[in-house]
Order: sequence, then C-alpha cells, then structure tokens
Amino acid sequence: MSIESRLDELGIVLPAAAAPVASYTPVVVEGGLAYVSGQLPFVDGALVTGRVGDDVSLEDGQAAARACGLMIIAQLKAAGIDLNNVKRVVKLGAFVCCTPNYTDQPKVANGASDLMQDVFGEAGVHARAAVGVPALPLGAAVEVDAIIALNPT
Repeated sequence: MSIESRLDELGIVLPAAAAPVASYTPVVVEGGLAYVSGQLPFVDGALVTGRVGDDVSLEDGQAAARACGLMIIAQLKAAGIDLNNVKRVVKLGAFVCCTPNYTDQPKVANGASDLMQDVFGEAGVHARAAVGVPALPLGAAVEVDAIIALNPT
C-alpha cells in the first residue's frame, strides 16, 4: 500500500507545510538522509501554545506532538520527497515546553512517535529524545524534528 493510500485509510489530511520562522530551510537532504527542522504544532491553522503541566494537559500535549509529526510529513512532501521513498524514520527529537517538575515528556512525544508508526509501519519505528524545556519558539507547547532515511531514487 502506498503511503498516500495509508494516509487516506487513516483519515489523515496533511496540513500545508509551514514557512520557516527564521533563517533555516525546513528540509535538507544529504547522504540518503532527510533532516527535517523542528516543526511546531498547528491544529486547525492555530499554533498550540502554553506549557504542559500548567495550561496544557498531557492529552493536548500529545495532540500537539502529533500535529508536529503531521507537519514533518508535510515538509517532506513540500520538499519534493515521494513518501513511498521513506526507508525509515531514524530519529525524532521532541521538545516539550513544560513546568520544571513535569516528567511525562516521553508520553507527550508519543503523539508524534505513534503517528510515524501508524503511517510508515515498521519503517516508522525510531530512536527518540524527549526533552523538557522552559520555552519554545512563538510560545509553542511542543516542537519535533526528525531524521529520515530515504531509499535511493
């Protein structure tokens, strides 16, 4: 099954790829790897802001991480990468804006991790870091970046 068909089966409509908010490019392909810059969580066109453990619940944090994952996939497509050429999601880095005593960053990051596995199957199983931070760009609640291995074209 193609990845596009899998997205349809899951009822997933990818968002429009967000423009960079600073001096960087969203995707760099080098040596068979696509490096996707940190993506912010947009749900229904609005940025999810706040701090998990304060004004953002675990469930809303997970939804924000999933939205970051959707944006990662959208950025791959916008960079002209055929999603069927994704060999493996190698690693995700999840940054969770949270209170100092919050310790469920891995559970928040599961929103993006579970999405990658749902979309790419075994190729979506990856290594990961989930880190709590005091602030993120534009006040975002979560940011996720990715390293994706590509099949030779």
